[in-house]
Amino acid sequence: MTSYVIEADGGSRGNPGPAGYGAVVKDASDGQVLAEAAEAIGVTTNNVAEYRGLIAGLRAVLDLGGDGAQVAVRMDSKLVVEQMAGRWKIKNEGLRPLAAEAGSLVRRLRVTEWTWIPRERNSHADRLANEAMDAAAKGLTWKAGGTTAPAAPDMSDGPDASDGQASGARASGTTASGTKTPGTKTPGSKTSGTKTPGTKASAGQTDLLDAGEMSELSAPTASVATAQARVTGQGKGTGWAPPTRVATSLLLLRHGETELSLERRFSGRGEAELTANGLAQASAAAARLSRDPYRLDVIVTSPLKRARQTAEAVAGQAGVEVEVFDDLREADFGAWEGHTFTEVQRRWPAELTAWLSDPDVAPPGGESFAETARRVQAAREHLVERYEGKTVLVVSHVTPIKLLLRDALLAPLQSLYRMHLDLACLSLIEYYADGPAVVKSFNDTAHLR
Repeated sequence: MTSYVIEADGGSRGNPGPAGYGAVVKDASDGQVLAEAAEAIGVTTNNVAEYRGLIAGLRAVLDLGGDGAQVAVRMDSKLVVEQMAGRWKIKNEGLRPLAAEAGSLVRRLRVTEWTWIPRERNSHADRLANEAMDAAAKGLTWKAGGTTAPAAPDMSDGPDASDGQASGARASGTTASGTKTPGTKTPGSKTSGTKTPGTKASAGQTDLLDAGEMSELSAPTASVATAQARVTGQGKGTGWAPPTRVATSLLLLRHGETELSLERRFSGRGEAELTANGLAQASAAAARLSRDPYRLDVIVTSPLKRARQTAEAVAGQAGVEVEVFDDLREADFGAWEGHTFTEVQRRWPAELTAWLSDPDVAPPGGESFAETARRVQAAREHLVERYEGKTVLVVSHVTPIKLLLRDALLAPLQSLYRMHLDLACLSLIEYYADGPAVVKSFNDTAHLR
């Protein structure tokens, strides 16, 4: 009996936005392509499109091998893989019907593995999804073998995509034996995990202090108004749609005052404790966060003592347990730990100039902003996936909080030099269905006044 491999993917250009899926079925023994499926599915989210790709792949295997066929499923959507494997709960109500439909197909097969693979190893399915979306943008329908036909009327004009369902009727995927559809891969089919290359900061940025925890340029902070354009296709509708209904909210709380921050010294991996004033700041934040409209589901913290003390103060009033995330720790400033900016400028002038000019440069014996960004991004991805739809308080430090804000705004790494965060300040980022991130507040210290 032939064993099969399904590789499936889905994407949304806007999340929610014009979406499509792709799936390819291969012979497990030699990798030969046995079937392909792709379809544009109107305006919806990445996760919906990914589930639709899985369903198309499962249907294609049933068409090829019938009930009882042995299959391995490989996708670059960790959410879909972990949920279908039963390791993660399905918390998004809009995904439950799709997971149930996929489950009913799985029960007719013998699925031997659910495997997450990096996106670059899922390029075939990704390409098919992009081809389907490209065809729909031209008023055409994707067909196996590289042909297209006029598309059915678009029923997604002015949709409410917030329920996580696809806008428009669902059609079963088309399959073809042994065919590959040529076409170029369109960037941006997925919006999560987007990386914006960092550019070098200009020389001469020297007045860089933020309460000793990280150096930065102090600059007036403009309020940010956010809005998301939704492309509904073919010039119909307004092009705007509401965000998804349930966001995953990360409330970012910087820890309270320490002796090092009071003296404006570099404070990275060291175990500085909160001062009496710092404890009062933590208590003020706790009082605010334990009242409406805040309803904390989860509290996570850096392992460093000043952050843990702040998190425990909030936990005591909010009645929520604290989890420690090592990747939320402050950057390691190496030889500069405990020194003032002036002392560093006098003893390490060349190294300081290089550090201020290039996020890839680390302090002597320390960690660069680029290195810190990679682990903070991993922490963010884990939190958003694990606590989908929840309100998570993240208690951390200047650098990790700025990196989360920078990532949400798709800003270059040098933007860290253009942000100012006060001690015990709050910021808020909302993540919608694995897609766009919206910064809702920044450096809020109302609870300290």
